[in-house]
Amino acid sequence: MPDSPPHFISFINRDRVAALLFLLLCLYYRWQTENIMMIPGDEFEPFTARTVPKFLAYTGIMLSLLLLFSRSDKQQLSTPFCLHWPRLIGFVMLMLLYGWGLSYLGFILATSLFLMFGFYLLGERRSTVLWGASFPFVTAFYWLLTHGLGVYLESGLIFQP
Repeated sequence: MPDSPPHFISFINRDRVAALLFLLLCLYYRWQTENIMMIPGDEFEPFTARTVPKFLAYTGIMLSLLLLFSRSDKQQLSTPFCLHWPRLIGFVMLMLLYGWGLSYLGFILATSLFLMFGFYLLGERRSTVLWGASFPFVTAFYWLLTHGLGVYLESGLIFQP
């Protein structure tokens, strides 16, 4: 009997574990979109409060399935849990801080800092990229949402008189 691992074990690599986790997250997110409150009569509208979240969930499901079942020539992991745990924990902490800081710092500052530190965790060290890829785009996105679409975004408690 040859010393080769079972077929399932040779199928597992880091990308597939990440795709499986992302698939589970997207399925849970899609399930939670049904809890979004709608205004009476919205069920007959083509665009509702549930439209974009459902689109994001379905897009994530499709992309994770594509990655999960794509052919990969990467070296297989000895264990699927050989991941970058410090980076993962850093991103979880960063997301928690972003959720807390959004109401305190406001959308522009909290989102820009979130992007800067996220890029830093991913390995980007050039300050021009860190500053240039966060504040200008977040400011443009804020302007588009508030002035173009009329969406209210939190200005932050530190900017309140």
